Amino acid sequence: MTASVAVDDTGKRVLPPRRAIEPGTRMWDETGLVTFSLTAGSAFLLQTMEPTISAVVDEHSTFRTDPMGRALRSVSSVMMWVYGGDEALAEADRLRAMHASLNTTDASGRQHRALSSGPWAWVLHTGTYAFCANSKYFARTPLRDEDKEAYYQEALQLLRNFTVAPKEIPATFAEFEEFFAAAVENNLEATQTARDYLKTIQKVAPPKELPRPLHPLWHALFAPIGKLQYFCTVGTTPEPARRKLGLTWTAADERRLKLIGWVISRGTPLLPERVRYFPIAYEARKLERDRQRLRKVIDLRPL
Repeated sequence: MTASVAVDDTGKRVLPPRRAIEPGTRMWDETGLVTFSLTAGSAFLLQTMEPTISAVVDEHSTFRTDPMGRALRSVSSVMMWVYGGDEALAEADRLRAMHASLNTTDASGRQHRALSSGPWAWVLHTGTYAFCANSKYFARTPLRDEDKEAYYQEALQLLRNFTVAPKEIPATFAEFEEFFAAAVENNLEATQTARDYLKTIQKVAPPKELPRPLHPLWHALFAPIGKLQYFCTVGTTPEPARRKLGLTWTAADERRLKLIGWVISRGTPLLPERVRYFPIAYEARKLERDRQRLRKVIDLRPL
């Protein structure tokens, strides 16, 4: 089931009621894939280029001191948004409550509030962009225009669940594309937070719990992952944002990314479902299949 932005008799936009994302939607089927992480980096990079988000992240986030822990917590939270059922709404409320006090003042004296309507909406909007970019590079069949519109109508439900202000929500995907392009071009900045984030993802830091003697082994094993994450992050970031950050991206880089995507898009479906999906997504999908089997048995019972 999808959501939509309706208009009442007075012409005022009306959002749907809050409810969990339902099985059978494209968001349910694809957000939990492990390939989600390949474009999650560009989403977070675009967030850290937004001045208010950058200021709040700079002061309160642990992405510099505990990048692995921060990444795992973020992915787990996103999985809860989609696969948490009724707890998905509780997770959204938890995040709003947590961000309510995350206010700061930057070096120029400008005050920033994490729950300001524009920045709060921008976090969710970058997720919509990343989902479409993921399909472009890492899916066997990229989204068509009608698929993007259908997915965007699903994303409206997520925006509603996070109590995003209606004024921050374009009604259609076509309007979203125009809005997003204008925001990247006119609102984003080459912040130090964004530059620091690019540095942290190039070298995957070991977990704090890992004994120091094992750090060399960790770096040897995970160095290629850091390079791939950086490459995919830069490659799936919009060109205007790359330009602001002084990042180069050549035609050869683009061909290489498409080749990597071709291999991933054909290899991922061959993996067992337990490996193909993040743990929360896998367990939610398994539970849904169990519920459907129970429903069939109940429907067949003699009366």
